[in-house]
Amino acid sequence: MPHLVAAPDKFRDTLSAGGVAAAVAGAARHVGWTADEVPMSDGGEGLLDVLGGISHLTLVSGPLGEMVPAEWRMLAELGGGGPTAVVEISKVAGRSLLPNPRGDEPLRADTTGVGQLLLAVRDAGAAHIVIGCGGSATTDGGLGAIDAVMAGGGLDGVDLVVACDVTTSFADAAVLFGPQKGASPDQVAQLSRRLVALAQRYRDQFDFDVDALPGAGAAGGLAGGLAALGARIQPGFNLIADLVGLSERIGKCDVVVTGEGHLDPPSFHGKVPGGVLALARGHCPVLCIVGAADPEFLDGQLPGMEIVSLESRFGPARSRQETAVLIAEVTLEALPRFCP
Repeated sequence: MPHLVAAPDKFRDTLSAGGVAAAVAGAARHVGWTADEVPMSDGGEGLLDVLGGISHLTLVSGPLGEMVPAEWRMLAELGGGGPTAVVEISKVAGRSLLPNPRGDEPLRADTTGVGQLLLAVRDAGAAHIVIGCGGSATTDGGLGAIDAVMAGGGLDGVDLVVACDVTTSFADAAVLFGPQKGASPDQVAQLSRRLVALAQRYRDQFDFDVDALPGAGAAGGLAGGLAALGARIQPGFNLIADLVGLSERIGKCDVVVTGEGHLDPPSFHGKVPGGVLALARGHCPVLCIVGAADPEFLDGQLPGMEIVSLESRFGPARSRQETAVLIAEVTLEALPRFCP
């Protein structure tokens, strides 16, 4: 009996990674395949749903100081050494928490609530904390989080791992990500100057050079700030693939199906489609179902991967309104090509 692994990322604003995996696996089972659902993330939004665990809510400061109920998860021990907590920055300091921007948010937003949440997770007994960096509204270099953590007694003895999908330097965080967060050119310049000053502060206070660390610019420099406190920055896809045993699960399948909302060149540099393709290469074919794709991917083929864009095939409206149904339809049509 042929076997499929469904290992997609989310389709942003349309369908969660779990929903995509369920649509793919359900279609495969309908025609007699066995299927393994492994929703994936690169450390961005949706990380909590991917890793599961017991859900908790903690009231902390949001990006502009208002109190927000931040969800986090506690997992059983992973490889020993005590329980692991999972924190998602978007739940604490995310752009989605700024529904009515007035223009000064890029300068005002900070990560104080992140530090408060890390302290709460520490107090709940976590020995390890995985921190997903996607979707942040902040470019404060992690200063708010650091000040909150230091005021709360620090995180000594807690293993911090920052999961991210970029290698951006600390100094470049404002230039590369500031405009995405609504920053004007003048605000980007102010934020960049602030990051330069923070890098010097971290050298003086912690004897740590954030400028020398790839990925320190993730989440507006929060990754670098946490690294100054002792955190390790790791590629999000690789970290999560290890936690869920994705390589071993792909090793048992005849085809792996992945995907995301929009396929573009960065999809193959630290994100889920590229990570899945690398794990499957030489073992099994990959079907990549996406909401939309940059023009260079619309021919539908890469070595080892078949790409199907729902928007290209079914149009923008249907691809957003009937995402799960169309994913299942594409899966059903494709399976005979992989295992007649």
